[in-house]
Amino acid sequence: MRVPPPRPAPDGALDRHPHPDPLPEGEGEEIRRSDAAQAAWLLTPGAVRTRAHEILALAEQDRAPHFTYRPERLPPTVDYVLATIRANYPDLAIPFHSRWRHFGVGGVDRWGALAQDLAGESPAEIARIRFDLAVTSVLLDAGAGAAWRYREAGGGFYARSEGLGVASFHLFRAGLFSADPHRKLRAEAAALRRLDEAALEAGMQVTAANPLVGIAGRAALLRRLGEALAAQPALFGAAGRIGNLFDHLAGQAVAGRLEASSILAALLRGFGTIWPGRHDMAGIALGDTWRHGDVLVPFHKLSQWLAYSLIEPLEAAGIAVTAIDGLTGLAEYRNGGLFLDLGVIVPRDAGLAHRVLAVDDEAVVEWRALTVALLDRVADGVRAALGMDAQSLPLAKVLEGGTWAAGRRIAAETRPGGPPPLAIASDGTVF
Repeated sequence: MRVPPPRPAPDGALDRHPHPDPLPEGEGEEIRRSDAAQAAWLLTPGAVRTRAHEILALAEQDRAPHFTYRPERLPPTVDYVLATIRANYPDLAIPFHSRWRHFGVGGVDRWGALAQDLAGESPAEIARIRFDLAVTSVLLDAGAGAAWRYREAGGGFYARSEGLGVASFHLFRAGLFSADPHRKLRAEAAALRRLDEAALEAGMQVTAANPLVGIAGRAALLRRLGEALAAQPALFGAAGRIGNLFDHLAGQAVAGRLEASSILAALLRGFGTIWPGRHDMAGIALGDTWRHGDVLVPFHKLSQWLAYSLIEPLEAAGIAVTAIDGLTGLAEYRNGGLFLDLGVIVPRDAGLAHRVLAVDDEAVVEWRALTVALLDRVADGVRAALGMDAQSLPLAKVLEGGTWAAGRRIAAETRPGGPPPLAIASDGTVF
């Protein structure tokens, strides 16, 4: 099975911090340049993959501090994922793992239902609207907790990611994120900056009897999003509209083609300031990046899922997205739970499953890193079994087909209600 070779960090350092002054003449500027290069590297999917495989290499040497690795359990896990794919997509016509799948849960084509509202709009404007919807919906998607449900008018009840997808779709359609009451299908800085937590709670049907994990964090995240939009007119226009990012990416396409990593780079640049209280280097916010020992390990889970979710709007507007496997697997609890529940990785501390863990707990960071690396290996095994390659079955389809669904399936088979195997105290901005 293929394992991407380790890529050294710029200047060979795993983690650098500015030195205290005074420094020899010229050295301070050199260190600042080095730190800026290191920060830029940590904001790439290549860094996510490299760091993840470095930690997997430690586990293979039985040197990972929190988990042991049982390679003999990997083939049965590939078989379990294959069975899930064949059950869900017997024709192997697997879509991308993206937010758009959740807008169609329950057999309802919610995006298609907007056709009348979109009549007369240009393909570019429709793409902008899809960007507006996808970004706000993904940023509202961090884990809902086991108790929350959303009841759709005239429909059923939905929980977890599906419920958050349906709820956020209806919030968007109602114009909660638009600054223009006559053009509701937008997401703009003015509306997001003043977003009221109570309005978000009401729209998502949150009550004492229907609690949603991290609702305050979600509202604060969207307000910070509004600030970021307003601060970057080069990306988002004078109105600070999310959808204007489509025009920026369309301008980067060469002969109608755009690499997936360019989508992530634009997202990390545009939204880097919205993430709360995390690491920064050389004044650059590092987003979903956490410490494991002396090393900073990036994941950019929500940003990468958002990048996957923007592929379809771009392609519908005539821009072919290439090198999709330049992005990585998603370090979240369904993919990660798959490897724990099927015994590919085993906690060294048997009590880990009985504690509520912080997002920055080193054990959580290690679990997430092992998840990213092992997803690459599962994808290789799935492709080999199906006689497909990375072009015909990119990782984004293996996730959808796939590992995410298999992680949910094994959780339901293992624990009543299907919660993840480890409990994480989320603020609504990571999982």
